[in-house]
Amino acid sequence: MRSIAIMIRIILQFKHDKRTIALMIFAPIFVLTFMSFIFSDVEYHPKIGIINAPTSFVNKLEENDAKVMRYDESNAHEALRLSEVDAMINFKSGVPEVQLEGSDPAKSKVVLMLIQKVNQPAIPAAQPDITYFYGYEDMTSFDNFGPVLIGLFVFFFVFLISSVAFLSERTSGTLERLLTTPIRRWEIVVGYVLGFGFFTIIQSALVAWYTIHVLDIIMVGSFGFVLLITILTAMVALSIGILISTFANNELQVIQFIQVILVPQVFFSGLFDISTMPTWLQLVGRIMPLSYVVDALRSIMIRGKGWEYIAIDVYILMALFLFFMVVNIFALKKYRKI
Repeated sequence: MRSIAIMIRIILQFKHDKRTIALMIFAPIFVLTFMSFIFSDVEYHPKIGIINAPTSFVNKLEENDAKVMRYDESNAHEALRLSEVDAMINFKSGVPEVQLEGSDPAKSKVVLMLIQKVNQPAIPAAQPDITYFYGYEDMTSFDNFGPVLIGLFVFFFVFLISSVAFLSERTSGTLERLLTTPIRRWEIVVGYVLGFGFFTIIQSALVAWYTIHVLDIIMVGSFGFVLLITILTAMVALSIGILISTFANNELQVIQFIQVILVPQVFFSGLFDISTMPTWLQLVGRIMPLSYVVDALRSIMIRGKGWEYIAIDVYILMALFLFFMVVNIFALKKYRKI
């Protein structure tokens, strides 16, 4: 009977915690819905640029559902540089010269298998000459996913640690004591961000350095730009973590928020190819901070791009950080009106 009494007490506690009940019921449904779109077994159809190709070869590509685009030699290089195509095929003297975009080994493999399938019956004697615009032939999946993992782990651990730490400040009464002083809300938020930010910057730098120099992941561009992106990633995660902890009553609720804050970002971070998803779902991915983090890191580490190619990603991450800082300032009204 005493066990029954304990059971009833726990049930009644959950009854008064509607947020926990809602997260327990709807968060898994939310995540599973995303997974149904991502793992829908939609086949990837490569984008292939063609220069001076025989009609029979082009027809074969289109019959195999490739997206064929015609270029001339003057704009083919630009299309590869901007990653508008997965490969460029140029027939010189009747011999196909294949230049793969190369930043994604999985897409390169699809293109090579398709060319092998199409080329044999179309032009039996011609063996394609294959080169890589980005990356290299033996590029591993870890080289491709490395920038994703750097951004993901920095974001995840900073979010988790900052949200739990700020919650501890609240539950221990430290935040309430600060709010009884003349200090303003923005000063509190800036102080916490600078305090936690000191350690998150160190963490970000160490993660980036270790991945590149110890794990020997592909690194073509500037390490300074990688460091800039990882620090911005940490600061965005820090500001979101503080915001979430403002609305969480305990550590359990912080963990539950991971399902709705972090898990969707994993799906849109680049670990999975979103180009096969519905267009509206791809647009959803553009509001996820990690999509800009990964876009910038891949541009730097795999494609060797400079500031002009990552500037938009940097500005968006800075804007997100400032936005969540402002939201945090107003969120403190929950505890004291100044």
